[in-house]
Amino acid sequence: MDPMVPNTLVVSADIMDRIGSGLSLLRDHGKKVQKYMWKNRKFDVLKKPTKSLVNIVLIEAKDLPDDQTTTCNGLYCKFKLGNESHKSRQVLKTKPAWCERFNIYLYEENNLEVSLWHKGKQKNFMGRCVIDLSRLEKEKTHDIWQELECGYGFIHMLITVNGSQLTRGLAVDNIPTSNNVLHPTPNIEEFSWYRLKNNWNEVGQLSVTVYGARGLSPLGISGKADAYCVLVLDNSRIQTHTVRGAAEPMWNKSYTFAVNDITSTLDIKVHDESIIGETLGKISIPLLRIINDEKRWYALKDKMKKSNAKGNCPRILLQMSIVWNPLKAALRTLSPKEAKYDQKTPKKFSIPLIYNNLLFIKDIFNVVHTGNEYLKNSFEWENREKSVLALCAWLVFWFFFRMWMTPLLVLLPFLYYWTGHRSNSTTNSLSNIYGSEDELSEEDLESTKDEKTIKTRLYGLQELTFTIKDGIDYIVSLLERVKNLLNFTVPYLSYLAMAAMVGLSVAFYLIPANYIFMALGIYKFTRKYLNPDRVPNNDILDFISRVPDDRTLKQWQELKVPEPSLSRTGSKCRR
Repeated sequence: MDPMVPNTLVVSADIMDRIGSGLSLLRDHGKKVQKYMWKNRKFDVLKKPTKSLVNIVLIEAKDLPDDQTTTCNGLYCKFKLGNESHKSRQVLKTKPAWCERFNIYLYEENNLEVSLWHKGKQKNFMGRCVIDLSRLEKEKTHDIWQELECGYGFIHMLITVNGSQLTRGLAVDNIPTSNNVLHPTPNIEEFSWYRLKNNWNEVGQLSVTVYGARGLSPLGISGKADAYCVLVLDNSRIQTHTVRGAAEPMWNKSYTFAVNDITSTLDIKVHDESIIGETLGKISIPLLRIINDEKRWYALKDKMKKSNAKGNCPRILLQMSIVWNPLKAALRTLSPKEAKYDQKTPKKFSIPLIYNNLLFIKDIFNVVHTGNEYLKNSFEWENREKSVLALCAWLVFWFFFRMWMTPLLVLLPFLYYWTGHRSNSTTNSLSNIYGSEDELSEEDLESTKDEKTIKTRLYGLQELTFTIKDGIDYIVSLLERVKNLLNFTVPYLSYLAMAAMVGLSVAFYLIPANYIFMALGIYKFTRKYLNPDRVPNNDILDFISRVPDDRTLKQWQELKVPEPSLSRTGSKCRR
């Protein structure tokens, strides 16, 4: 026997039987403990029912005293509702802005107390305010500027009081079926094109009915999910109740949203309450793609919104209806988009994304180079027939050209895609542009052996790289939005641009061009005087920002809903 070869460890069968029986006892004891805790949890919920879930987004504070804001190095807020309290993070800016979200359960106490504190050398009280939640309409996001009572200034918050959460402790059988749910239909007459006297910020109304979901893949021990659904439209956020221990949760809830921008997107996420931060699936639905009163299944996607979520064909059953005022919606596209206060966009250095952007810019440069070479060849008379035709066309064009024809020239790309390429789907165009965009692992730049000067240089290089990346991303996104505007990716915006071009043509035809440019200059110089509080913007860029780029379109791309796999379902039943 070779002494260098280690001896194998031999375990007797008796010891293995003891280990197996011990594991079985431990598993049975864990099941008993889990069942006991579940019964007590259910009893506690029934004994003290949860009325509502209050969602709070702390945005910012304004008009604070100058002597305190100038030395403000630790400003934070406290929220208290009954026995539950929360504390925000400290901000290190002279202009306090948190953009932080909190969830508080509402029992019997309806007064939400908000206090503002400054933590410097000592803890200083800066003011407080009390908000009566019973006066707020449920299942609706309220934009509140609340004045501080014992101090100076205002606090900006978004507060949503969700509906009743009494189904949290009930069995699944007690949940009503979808046959008892009536989908509300918005009032079409209220948002007719001639009704312009009401709120200009609200261009329409959206009603959504969430019936249920199937094929989810929970990660809990029991194999079932405590699922709830979150619906987000701009800064409006509504959360359904939690259906506990259901493989196919049924919510059967209807909600109504105020639409401030018809080009917005409805984001729907399904979460598992038993595991913090677990997302079972999500989907983004553009408002312009909604078919009224259509009840259908939508396939749920993963976190990146590029492929199916985990599970046996995970999907959600929705029914939606939307109405909007076309005139208000058209004017709204010329104003800045509403900023999402609680949207966290961490910076990611993605090399494949930069490579794809460079390829797109390279294709644009190739098109410009090809056109330039064609014009150069025409000017150089390398081909006499083409040069003669180009010269005649140039002379005839400028001989008959008038200023009112300029918008009609811009219409030519629209007409090209409208007549010959409308049948091409967006999915086919996206498959040629993007391949697989996988996230690459980034190396950690910090090292305990490095000196501070090297760390500073590395962080400076990283910041410079992100600046270059953001500039390239903006240029590529802008070019992609223009391309998608021309090829009718969003037909509403393309038709709106075509209508604007026709309107400009009529204006240039009826009014001399010099008068039009004079009026445009007067408008540009006087609109700051007419509205001192206006936000500086570019109307054309604001309109183009409504058009999705290729990366957004790939996230919007709807996945097919195949039939559930019978073999996988049978295997789950056998388990």
